[in-house]
Amino acid sequence: MPCSKQQVNCVFHPGAIIVGAGPSGLAAAACLHSSGVAALLLERADCLASLWQRRTYDRLKLHLPRQFCELPLLNFPNFFPKYPSKHQFLSYLEHYARHFSIQPRFKQPVLDARFDALTGLWRVQTRDVLYVSRWLVVATGENAEPVIPEIHGLRSFQGPLLHTSAYRSGSQFSKHKVLVIGCGNSGMEVSLDLCRHRASPSIVVRNSVHILPREMWGVSTFSMAMVLLKWLPLKLVDKFLLVVANLTLGDTTRLGLRRPKTGPIQLKNATGKSPVLDVGALSLIKSGKIQVVEGVKEITKNGAKFCDGQEREFDSIILATGYKSNVPTWLKGEDFFTKEGMPKTPFPHSWKGENGLYAVGFTRRGLLGTSSDAVKIAKDIADQWRKINKRYLAKEIKLGSEIFGKIRENV
Repeated sequence: MPCSKQQVNCVFHPGAIIVGAGPSGLAAAACLHSSGVAALLLERADCLASLWQRRTYDRLKLHLPRQFCELPLLNFPNFFPKYPSKHQFLSYLEHYARHFSIQPRFKQPVLDARFDALTGLWRVQTRDVLYVSRWLVVATGENAEPVIPEIHGLRSFQGPLLHTSAYRSGSQFSKHKVLVIGCGNSGMEVSLDLCRHRASPSIVVRNSVHILPREMWGVSTFSMAMVLLKWLPLKLVDKFLLVVANLTLGDTTRLGLRRPKTGPIQLKNATGKSPVLDVGALSLIKSGKIQVVEGVKEITKNGAKFCDGQEREFDSIILATGYKSNVPTWLKGEDFFTKEGMPKTPFPHSWKGENGLYAVGFTRRGLLGTSSDAVKIAKDIADQWRKINKRYLAKEIKLGSEIFGKIRENV
């Protein structure tokens, strides 16, 4: 057993260790379970899918139709709507864990994980336990930690200042003038929610952004794109989406929302930056209820100075600046991940490293990519699992034959 004498509690796990009990970790565990491989999930929080449970706003719904957000081997209930709510998705995840008998070990933040070349095993250290296994599956995902931007004067602001990970509802911002920094899906939806609670949001649009209707002619834009990609080149599909978007939404440039030169799908695949799927915010921008402002130059104690020279006062600031991976803080001695915590090898080969290291939930393709990688990982580990067990079985048969032979000689 590769444990030091000073180590009080050392646990060898014969199957795979999975770090993270969000959708990615659950998907990997379920696929391993169905392949006959034991999986141990380590989760730093005290619940499943802590990002969804603790860091998402109340009105959140899945941006894509439910068939693109299902985890492997178990569909959503038929009575779920086309775009399930946050609470419906969480109930699905809890049912998923029960269905596959997945029981994570909660409150087990991984402090250090590294491969021991001497033993050929992974050593995964939490606060009070050293776990050891042949396989390590990194499932902490792309959105483990909130991103706080470096803006001059940010800490000098005297009003409420929070990241969207701490935002639940616009009810506490009623009649506030709110600066929302970030114009992705979260920034747009938070601004929409603020308007519905009688706040006056201004959204910062520093860079170009693609805005697409969530549905085109009653059909999910994403669904339509997936179908078209089976028959047409990606660039042609991008052009089609932009033509339809301009016809249905109008020219967003005049609203201060410049489109990138790269098409929405190509940009998503290359950088992970998703297009905004509009669920109502754009009409409020057109009506002036949500104001679009340029990049922030400086935060003051009562508001902000902007790159165009304007200075305005705000009651509150909300940072819709996204999340980042935390893998580099705990996975040591490996060059499979970049310093930003993403696999160096691009999709679709980003799921497997060396020495039994795997990654799930890092495809930049949402839950669809997660499911695909979970299936691949389980198959790869299961193949190794069977070979190992076959060798052990052969040894046991040989040993049994030798013992039986000696017994017969003595009879």
